[in-house]
Amino acid sequence: MTKIKGKNDGPSGRNEHYDIGARKNIPRRNVVAEIKRGEHPGAHVVTVNNREYARDNPDASENDNVNRDK
Repeated sequence: MTKIKGKNDGPSGRNEHYDIGARKNIPRRNVVAEIKRGEHPGAHVVTVNNREYARDNPDASENDNVNRDK
């Protein structure tokens, strides 16, 4: 399973783009759409302040979280 990594490139460090494996700088709306289509089974979508974001499903590991480098 390819990991999703947030870029923290928006205002206040929110993720406007993500890296997914070799794919770089994918817009948030595209990543959210891919998750909703089931293309990333290890992730889900959350809504914060009326914006949808990608999040990894909970597990015991921190090194695979979307914002692991934050």
